[in-house]
Amino acid sequence: MTDGYGLNDRLVEEAHRDGIDLIVTCDNGIAAAPQAALAASYGMEMIVTDHHEVPYDETADGSREYRLPSAAAVVDPKREDSRYPYAGICGAAVAFQLIRAMYLRKDAFPAQCEAVGSDAAGGMPEELFRELTEFAAFATIGDVMELKEENRILVREGLRMMARPENPGLRALIAVNQLEGKKLTPYHIGFILGPCLNATGRLDSANRALSLFTCGDYKEALMIAQELKGLNDSRKDMTAKGTEQAIQMAESMDLTQNPVLVLYLPDCHESLAGIIAGRIREHYHHPVFILTDAEDGVKGSGRSIEAYSMYEEMSRCKELFTRFGGHKMAAGLSLPKENVELFRRRINELATLTEEDFVQKIHIDVPMPLSYATKELTEQLSLLEPFGTGNPKPLFAQKNLLFFSAKLIGKNNRVMRFGVRDEQNHRFSMTMFSEHEPFDDYIRENFGDGALSALYEARADEVRLSVVYYPEMNEYGGHSELQYVIHDYKKFC
Repeated sequence: MTDGYGLNDRLVEEAHRDGIDLIVTCDNGIAAAPQAALAASYGMEMIVTDHHEVPYDETADGSREYRLPSAAAVVDPKREDSRYPYAGICGAAVAFQLIRAMYLRKDAFPAQCEAVGSDAAGGMPEELFRELTEFAAFATIGDVMELKEENRILVREGLRMMARPENPGLRALIAVNQLEGKKLTPYHIGFILGPCLNATGRLDSANRALSLFTCGDYKEALMIAQELKGLNDSRKDMTAKGTEQAIQMAESMDLTQNPVLVLYLPDCHESLAGIIAGRIREHYHHPVFILTDAEDGVKGSGRSIEAYSMYEEMSRCKELFTRFGGHKMAAGLSLPKENVELFRRRINELATLTEEDFVQKIHIDVPMPLSYATKELTEQLSLLEPFGTGNPKPLFAQKNLLFFSAKLIGKNNRVMRFGVRDEQNHRFSMTMFSEHEPFDDYIRENFGDGALSALYEARADEVRLSVVYYPEMNEYGGHSELQYVIHDYKKFC
């Protein structure tokens, strides 16, 4: 909340007072040209490692003039002159590859490599390589990078290594979240482990997460990990309240006049703005900015949809911001409070989105009867893992299933289990991981209250739905069984 997410003048001046002569950034710095100049004026050097878009100015002829910070090195695969084969890696992966490059060139600085234990044959020590691969994979998932090309390999290998983590802190974090011995997936990183680290940086200090990964004692790491989990539980409550408030505000707006939602929640904890923006984007499938009061004006975070390049559109009204940065799907910004309404009006005037852009599209790989989804097929599909952004789980569809029973299971009743029959009268059990209220409302609206009651009493005979689903193996208590997970549903007509 004090320093934001990137480099600022105060940090540069503090480093200078402490006698620091080299600053290395990670996941930021590409937009820090003024801070790089300030550091240079103090005789300090800077190495920038980042993956965000390079700032630019539009010239009179419509071309772009890119602005790089003046530094000893600017390592960013989004540079126009970059020769790196894949630009879609995250900031932590950029830093990881810089470390690898240093080891490959260790002949240029043998003393430094020897100090951290490089073996005589060259290359990075195995323990260090494993640890950094785990962290780079963790960050790739946490930053919602597309799981293709290099990222796919990095995440696949990193998840495999996390079965026996090198780092005591990571091992402790997995333990307190009761994931020991389980096959870790991008879901576990993105929705269970990652938020524990985010929570401390948002609500307290990122130093707590840093101490988790730098402490060498497992018992101490367990205590820190438990604190992080507790902070994340508090963050969940605060996020739920902020999301509810944002939805109430969005409901009062005309979405035809506001294709880009700019929601000003002055009392929202500024570090939760990005999370809430993501929730609202999922709810309405519109680009969303959440703005809140900060020490130096108003800060905000944005989350976008595929049809809307957030950074590009913000660049068209950059005069309204004191700072901004990001990429196509997400952005951060600071602006004076008096510019909030002007920003809402201007960003919507610039938008060229159509109604078609707001329709959330579900891409089905193939229509397939439930009876075709065997254990053997599921095992073959697992070869395509890890699944996530850019490499989604294969989705299948079947029409005209009779839903004859429903019950709520799991913690807080957040899992639904259905009994269904296909047109050949074969019975199947299907599972859906979601709140039950939206499903209940849909059944009432389309079939009536009586049909909903009959469904929960296991005697329904008129609820016919077409479903989008995926098959997976459910492992518990040393056993595994095939389960059919519902992704979406619609009344069969």
